[in-house]
Amino acid sequence: MRNLSLKQLHAVAAIARLGTMTRAAQELNVTPAALTARIKGLEDEIGLLLFDRTHAGLKPTDAGRELLWATDSIGSVLDTCAERLRALRGGRGGKVSLGVVSTAKYFAPSIVGGFARAHPGVEIDLVVGNRGATVETLRDYRVDLALMGRPPRDFPITAEAFGPHPLVVIAPPDHRLAGRRGVTREELAEEPFLVREYGSGTRTVFEEFMAGLLVRRAPIGIDNGSNETIKQTVMAGLGVALISGHTVAMEVSAGRLVLLDVEGLPIRRDWFAVRRADKVLSPAGQAFWDFLVEEGASWLPALPAAIG
Repeated sequence: MRNLSLKQLHAVAAIARLGTMTRAAQELNVTPAALTARIKGLEDEIGLLLFDRTHAGLKPTDAGRELLWATDSIGSVLDTCAERLRALRGGRGGKVSLGVVSTAKYFAPSIVGGFARAHPGVEIDLVVGNRGATVETLRDYRVDLALMGRPPRDFPITAEAFGPHPLVVIAPPDHRLAGRRGVTREELAEEPFLVREYGSGTRTVFEEFMAGLLVRRAPIGIDNGSNETIKQTVMAGLGVALISGHTVAMEVSAGRLVLLDVEGLPIRRDWFAVRRADKVLSPAGQAFWDFLVEEGASWLPALPAAIG
């Protein structure tokens, strides 16, 4: 049966439907002799007769009906495949792998949800990691595109900004600088700081903003490599932190954290959609890219206006 072909199955179906070799041969545009030889070869291979010769014409045997079932099944599978291919061409189906830096995980699901409602047939694979890990997944083609605040520069990429990324300084509500206007960088440098790990986009901005000043580090022996750890540590009164405003919108609104009014803050950066320059996106991937660039900003959380 390994040599069974679609041509042979179509021949069996035509004979079963039309009842004679002659009429089936005409439909298939072959000679009756060639069609007879094709069926005889198939019968020899499987060791069973496919048709009974009756006064009413050729009728499929049990073996013939099994092949007709296989023909119908294959036809259904091919129809489904064709529909899926049409969906892929139209961006209505397929899979998109999206790399997301950890700072963006607070709003990335909302963007994905907005896209999914418009494209319910597309599956999104969300890969969250720090900036270094996200850059590596992009470099190694493990994701189709990525969402980050600082695109890499050491390999060719295409990047488009899609929304503002404000960075702010947070403190506990009872902090001595809460409610003060125009806090200077020098005053801020006197506070114990919690900072992200080396290589993170937030760490780079922090070092640029506080350049030239001796900054105190919070005297705690815990890993401050995540936004959640930093937020909880600040709420515990162990220091202040420069952080993405989009990661603290909920806590500030709830009064669990405050934004300090520091000269030069908030720092305005941008969120970027990024992909490798040599990466050809699938129709689904292109649809997500277009959605992110055109509508991504509308899914960013609002930064509270109140200070302290």
